Amino acid sequence: MTIGTDATAQEMAAAALRAKVNQAYAENGRDLREEKLILDYLPLVRHVVQKIAAQVGPKADVDNLMSAGALGLVKAAKNYDASHDAEFKTYAYIRIRGAVLDELRGESFVPSSIHKQIRMLRQAYQRFTDGTGRPPSDEELAEELGLGVTQMYHTLEEARKQQFLSIHGLNSDQDSSSHLLPVDPGETPLDQVERGELIERLAAALKELPARDRQMILLYYERDLTMKEIAQVFEITESRVSQLHASALFKLSMKLRSRT
Repeated sequence: MTIGTDATAQEMAAAALRAKVNQAYAENGRDLREEKLILDYLPLVRHVVQKIAAQVGPKADVDNLMSAGALGLVKAAKNYDASHDAEFKTYAYIRIRGAVLDELRGESFVPSSIHKQIRMLRQAYQRFTDGTGRPPSDEELAEELGLGVTQMYHTLEEARKQQFLSIHGLNSDQDSSSHLLPVDPGETPLDQVERGELIERLAAALKELPARDRQMILLYYERDLTMKEIAQVFEITESRVSQLHASALFKLSMKLRSRT
């Protein structure tokens, strides 16, 4: 693709996103302050959607997610209270991501067969851990499931879609581990207590992961690296990163489940 063609494609994508925002404007009203906030943070919608879509895979309807994210941004601009300690970017990020995740939940695109495989995967993980006193390696988990390692990774990558939603549904943002869990500026004192407990659980769970898995998660969520960039760090293929990332998220999910 030439530079000119690439630039044109980007301009068309930006114009399409502005159209979605304008539609959301029409439904929710606006003022000049809101309009400036929305125009300034419009790229954040695309960033959030691309990040989530990369996790979910090709079954995600990116156009619908963009629309949901644009509406989340408009509502964030409309409801933002500057007296809160949180910056608008933090507040908008939470609202955009929340709107996108709500849209994903509404789509319910994970087949029942995948849910069954996820349950079997969790049972196998727990069975091995109970029997040996330690969590299984990827190869051991595959053997426990009676699957080849490649087939197990495929199941893990499907499971990642569900783990992604459940992990990101938790609210908090105080330390490096909490990039998974952004804070809600409007939280109540009870929310703050629950968030603090959740941070402790997540931090402890991360520490229990193997070093490679922990680094994989922190590079993606804390450092905001793409799969391609992480592949360069580990000197492996991008598809291998996707497999290891799915495995790391699954292990983190199981650690968190054991702490509830």
